[in-house]
Amino acid sequence: MTAETSQTLDRGLRVLKLLADTDHGLTVTELSHRLGVNRTVVYRLLATLEQHALVRRDLGGRARVGLGVLGLGRQVHPLVREAAMPALRALAEDIGATAHLTLVDGAEALAVAVVEPTWTDYHVAYRAGFRHPLDRGAAGRAILAARQQPATDPGYTLTSGELETGACGAAAPLLGVSGVEGSVGVVMLADVIPERVGPRVRDAAREVAEALR
Repeated sequence: MTAETSQTLDRGLRVLKLLADTDHGLTVTELSHRLGVNRTVVYRLLATLEQHALVRRDLGGRARVGLGVLGLGRQVHPLVREAAMPALRALAEDIGATAHLTLVDGAEALAVAVVEPTWTDYHVAYRAGFRHPLDRGAAGRAILAARQQPATDPGYTLTSGELETGACGAAAPLLGVSGVEGSVGVVMLADVIPERVGPRVRDAAREVAEALR
């Protein structure tokens, strides 16, 4: 901590991060141990966060992330989209295919940014707001691959005809971006995806990840 930062705010944010990383919640004692502060401090932090609906406590006393974070989360998509657009535009123009940024939304993959190429005679129509299961399509499968190999780079994922007959997809996950789980990819009308597409998509995902750090 420095003279310019707030210790209380820092602890509150650490509480939220700890709770976000667990599915079953944490007790006051567990939070106290992980933060290295006494239980009284934890009680005060939780009470403040509860007032803003950022934390809730169940009947057993375990603290969990509250629904108030959803309101904050809605503001994340425009920021992420803006940061990703330069890399998506370059990718779409280079490959001649529709490029997209996809983020996790519950059990679904949600396209939050889409860029179509300007020079092709035809391309796949793909719109921001399009949703599909995580286990279907290159965008979702790339995200799942990153979950299964959290300590390594899973590379890129290729699929064919999973979301639309005749359409192929290539996607690579965003890696090393705290609080953001997603992928960058392209979708095209083709029987076989050209060899250079996968590595190019992977490079674009790295560019987006760097812009978000």
